[in-house]
Amino acid sequence: MLSKAEFDPVRSARRLLREARTGALATLLPSGAPHASLVTVANLADGSPVVLLSRLARHTDNVVSDPRVSLLIEGPRANDPLAGARISISGTIGRTDNPAARRRFLARHPSAAGYAGFKDFAFWRIEMTGAHLVAGFGRIVDLSGADLVTDVTDAAAMLDAEESAVEHMNADHADAVELYATRLLGAEAGPWRIIGIDPAGCDLSLGETIRRLEFPQRVIAPDALRKMLVDLARQARGA
Repeated sequence: MLSKAEFDPVRSARRLLREARTGALATLLPSGAPHASLVTVANLADGSPVVLLSRLARHTDNVVSDPRVSLLIEGPRANDPLAGARISISGTIGRTDNPAARRRFLARHPSAAGYAGFKDFAFWRIEMTGAHLVAGFGRIVDLSGADLVTDVTDAAAMLDAEESAVEHMNADHADAVELYATRLLGAEAGPWRIIGIDPAGCDLSLGETIRRLEFPQRVIAPDALRKMLVDLARQARGA
């Protein structure tokens, strides 16, 4: 366990966001009363949460009237439900037609492909304005929206290459991806897949488990990404 001095709230919060699959979405009813519902969650490259909502759901009616939302995400926990880390995000939500939202969401939730194309479903992005992080005893921190977001303003070239890089790694270097998970993150063995890459790291998936692999330095160009993935594979093989 990290000491209080070693605790990095921004890093912890970003990891919780990147490793989430589900969350509790709180919206406002027309009366002003709160309404909470379970949703599946993914992220854009900058870390912004993305959800897939049906127009038939009450929470969608709520956000059409009032876009203010809160999203509660929790990390892995032991028997005590209050022992694990969790983060409550505040922000506003709006529909997005960004193709990356669909691609990254379905990579994390492949079963959603069966209904994501229905006319009453759409992808929505949460613009984060702040958060309340509870990461254990004495580790309760309020964060700004800027604390939660990964800067992608200078990484357009790398993000243009992200989809092909993910496909290439999963198709041709599945052994290296598994080593990332088992040797660098200490995860169980299995057919791990990369489901997203951004300047700060990549997200790995095995079944319903998501793990975040952080890069030792930011990557903003395709060639630098290729070198980073090769270097991490060498590090994993030597671990």
